[in-house]
Amino acid sequence: MIDQRPCSVQSRDRHDPLYGTASAGLAWLLLEVSGGWGASAFRESPSILDPALGLAIVRRAEAAGMRIAAIRRPGRRTPTPRWRWFIAGSTPGQESLVGGEVTSPSEYLDLPLDGSGGHPVDGPLVIVCAHGRHDQCCAVRGRGVAAAIAARYPEETWECSHVGGDRFAATMILLPHGLSYGRVDEAADPAGIVTLYTQGRLDDRLLRGRSAYPHAVQTAQHFARLARADDRIDAYAPLAVTEDGQITIVVLAAEPVPLTVTLRTRLSEPLLSTCHARIPGRVKQFELIAID
Repeated sequence: MIDQRPCSVQSRDRHDPLYGTASAGLAWLLLEVSGGWGASAFRESPSILDPALGLAIVRRAEAAGMRIAAIRRPGRRTPTPRWRWFIAGSTPGQESLVGGEVTSPSEYLDLPLDGSGGHPVDGPLVIVCAHGRHDQCCAVRGRGVAAAIAARYPEETWECSHVGGDRFAATMILLPHGLSYGRVDEAADPAGIVTLYTQGRLDDRLLRGRSAYPHAVQTAQHFARLARADDRIDAYAPLAVTEDGQITIVVLAAEPVPLTVTLRTRLSEPLLSTCHARIPGRVKQFELIAID
């Protein structure tokens, strides 16, 4: 019998690990599409964006290897739409964030995707998934988190469309570093995570990983932080990754000598990863063997 409870409730009850689950992304395109989104914010929101235009925008971004998401301000919508945009680069050591504004959504097709058409943004850029038509958990959990963070960081905070990890709602990404968080509604002070970010630090309890790194590296960094209680964002940069069957060895930069983290890959029990899923599937997970 299929469990009818929301996917995020099931995930919490199973104690699905957050670490090592951040979706990949080295370049991000965030486009303001203010209003009610359909199941696909760009292709199924005809009252605010022509579907053919939305599809062309998405295809252009994907062809350039960029992660794309629609964004809107938390709270009530303004009667006159605005069309603001941001491009974030999340390559470690080369993080960048630029932004701008156009007069109509058709101009999104003409944006230089290298960011040269915008102006530098100090950041951070906080995007919280609140895409209810894609998954109910994102709306139920995400909107409250976005509002709470916006109370302290009104200019930096946006609701966003689907960015992955529905079962970990409320999900949040901090740009330009691409720090992906889950179950943010469990934090006593969600805005405090953003404050840590402005200080070059992170909250590993709710961190899914950094989008620039593969899942094994995200996991290895998690266990390194647990072992050494080091919350610096740029700590434990990967030096080498080797795989042999189910065993992955990740070498991380550390002082006085690098850390070698050995992981074993396993598959979870069958689970429903979204509220709309009907066929359970297994997902890859990692367990720690050793840190040397």
